[in-house]
Amino acid sequence: MATSNKNLSTYDKATIPNAKNFRFGIVVSEWNEQITQGMFQGAFDAILDCGGIKENIVRWNVPGSFELIYGCKKMTESFDMLDAVIAIGSVIQGETKHFDFVCDAVSQGIKDLNLQQDIPVIFCVLTDNTLQQAIDRSGGKHGNKGTEAAIAAIKMAQLRKDAKF
Repeated sequence: MATSNKNLSTYDKATIPNAKNFRFGIVVSEWNEQITQGMFQGAFDAILDCGGIKENIVRWNVPGSFELIYGCKKMTESFDMLDAVIAIGSVIQGETKHFDFVCDAVSQGIKDLNLQQDIPVIFCVLTDNTLQQAIDRSGGKHGNKGTEAAIAAIKMAQLRKDAKF
């Protein structure tokens, strides 16, 4: 397992650009809220820890992970000053193929947004086999995927800024 020996919350602040002048959008799935709220908090805290300003973070909620694609698309269209968007969701394996369809659609949809738009959209969707695995990755023993996504968002915001010169 990729995260079995890695803490998702670990980062070297000296290697992260200062987030003070960046604006972030965070779209959060309400499905598996116990998990997604933990990831949101990890992302929010990491952005602030890296110099981000609370007023420069916009949060929207959507019903489920499938709706993250539309939520992120609308967020990038509604706020032209955003530097990066983070899509936060959690899909946990059930007894049907629904899990496979949702995971594939969301990952492809977020990929498509990155190809079609100028604002990076960070994939922060847990696709776990069990609730315990999701707990472990949303603030539990493996750290917080939200923190990892925030660091990626800051780095991609800086890349976007640098690429415009």
